[in-house]
Amino acid sequence: MSEERLSRFTEWPGELQGELVLEAGSGSGRFTEPLLRTGATVISFDYSDAVEANEKSNGTNPNLLLVQADIYTMPFPEQLFDRVLCYGVLQHTPDPEGAFKALVPMLKPGGHLATDIYLKSLTYYWLNTRYWVRPLTRGMDSERLYRWCKGYVSLMWPLVRLLRHLPYGQAIIWRLLVADPIDDMPSADDATLREWAILDTFDMLSPSFDLPQTPAVFERWHRECDLDHIDVRLGSNGVAGTARRREIGQSVIGKEAVNT
Repeated sequence: MSEERLSRFTEWPGELQGELVLEAGSGSGRFTEPLLRTGATVISFDYSDAVEANEKSNGTNPNLLLVQADIYTMPFPEQLFDRVLCYGVLQHTPDPEGAFKALVPMLKPGGHLATDIYLKSLTYYWLNTRYWVRPLTRGMDSERLYRWCKGYVSLMWPLVRLLRHLPYGQAIIWRLLVADPIDDMPSADDATLREWAILDTFDMLSPSFDLPQTPAVFERWHRECDLDHIDVRLGSNGVAGTARRREIGQSVIGKEAVNT
């Protein structure tokens, strides 16, 4: 699933031998592994102690440098990376626009940027019950919230199985605060689906920040930076964007045109 999402929405080639890639916000490493399979050298960081889980999964790979760092004050030289990936991260920062704009200076001129962010719309935000209850859950002790999610999803699971067969069943399931992964994992067994549902329900209720954006706003961020080849579209996680940092000559021309 992670490899397919990475390939589909970044449109990066499967072979990146000799390239240096920055993974901003690795979490436990779901995209670190497919990035490493491209042959690239990957510098991956996360603000949380999820880096420890990533280290257990991928730490023996000689092409990986894994660090704990803040996206707003990254400890790397600017213009160092051929590619920058930031998936599943921006909406969970206190200032998503600032986090996005901190990524661009990390790219070499001509380097490629791939990011995504949750979608803000009537259906996915204003009518999404998770945003109604998050003021109550985001401050809960994580162990307590996980136990609640596990008990709640287990209780609702027989109903989830029934609702899947109804028109708009998935919409109802998610509004009942069960993050059913069946659409992404149609061939998984029932026990695996339930375990993923527990984890994803916890994931959607626990973050301190969850700040989705409209496609228009996300595209504006791209256009306000030194980027071209901008492509912002709906993706599997909300809104996905790809772009390239302008070459040095292009940037100079653009600034001269503005000054003129």
